[in-house]
Amino acid sequence: MLRGIATVSFWADDLPAARTWYADLLGVEPYFERAGADGRPGYYEFRLGDHQHELGLIDSRYAPPGATTGPAGAIVYWHVDDLPATVARLLAAGAREHDPIRERGAGFVTASVVDPFGNVLGVMTNPHYLEMLAKRS
Repeated sequence: MLRGIATVSFWADDLPAARTWYADLLGVEPYFERAGADGRPGYYEFRLGDHQHELGLIDSRYAPPGATTGPAGAIVYWHVDDLPATVARLLAAGAREHDPIRERGAGFVTASVVDPFGNVLGVMTNPHYLEMLAKRS
C-alpha cells in the first residue's frame, strides 16, 4: 500500500523567502514552480538526496482549513551524513532548535529544528538508510 514518500510539503507565509532560504541551504534551485491563479508564486519543489525525494514549499494561503500555524504533527526525518554539522548549519541559517540531538540506540540519532517559516524539519543518522543504499550498489 504505502510505497515511499512522494512529496513532503511545507507551508510558508512568505513563499519567496522560503524558496531562497531552502535553495541556499540545500545548494540547489527548485526544479518545479507553479504560480497561483493570481500570478503570485504558489508552489516550489526541490528534488533531494539519493532517491530524489521531493520537498514542496506551498504558500500558506493554500493551506487546508484548520491547518496549524505553528510547529505540530508528524516529523519527517531526512538522513544526513554529519548530524552535528547539519544541525549547526541549520541553526546558523536561522532555524531554531525543536528537539536536540538525541541518541536513540543502535546507531539511530535524531534532531529537529523549526525553519524560519514555522515548519519542523527532522534530520538524523539512520543506519538502515545506509544499509539500503549499500544493497543498491
